[in-house]
Amino acid sequence: MGASYWWMLLGMAVVTYLPRMIPLTFLDGKELPPVVSGVLRNIPYAVLGALIFPAILHIQDGHILFGIIGAVTAFVLSFIGLDVMFVVIGTIAVLAIYSLF
Repeated sequence: MGASYWWMLLGMAVVTYLPRMIPLTFLDGKELPPVVSGVLRNIPYAVLGALIFPAILHIQDGHILFGIIGAVTAFVLSFIGLDVMFVVIGTIAVLAIYSLF
């Protein structure tokens, strides 16, 4: 491996470490406003939705109903307050049963 790979590896490590270190350093012992806390709590769900939604429309060629059933199932399970893991497992189970028919 050349020196450029090591510099790239170091750069990636710094870029990954800084967003984690800065809040711990500057926000240690401070309370965030409730609005900011609410936004930060919902970021994982927003990112997950942005990543998954395009796949709903292209899950199986010619079978858009498969994606719609999965999306509706995931929405209902998450709306009733289940953990993300249970939403994923429940959606997989529903789609597995649907694929049998």
